[in-house]
Amino acid sequence: MRVEGGGRPLVLLLTPGQWHEQTVFDALPAGGAVRRPGRGRPRQRPDRLVGDRGYSSRHVRRVLRARGIAVAIPYRRTERHRRAVDPAVYHERNRFERCINRLKQFRRVATRYEKLAANFLAMATLAAIMLWL
Repeated sequence: MRVEGGGRPLVLLLTPGQWHEQTVFDALPAGGAVRRPGRGRPRQRPDRLVGDRGYSSRHVRRVLRARGIAVAIPYRRTERHRRAVDPAVYHERNRFERCINRLKQFRRVATRYEKLAANFLAMATLAAIMLWL
């Protein structure tokens, strides 16, 4: 899932239960546009990506660097070149967690009544639309 600065969902992608979210990472920055104030086309590329340690890999950092997106992902203990992440910037990840909690207020999304992935994605999309409204 990709969340905009106000904590509302932009992109929802599903993976099978045994896959890691990082497998669909390349599609996340490409999807979802944020409307600019005033005139101009919608903005595709974010200024910065804030993620948890699960997204800490060379591939993710290389893709983001190539697109000119700043990274605020803490390094894992097993990685060689560990640098500190600004705590104030990393605190913005809380917006993502709050968005997940707001989506879980919708019962069908929280309890996963839908057995098919397409149906679950449809329900999660409806919940996301409700958050935008």
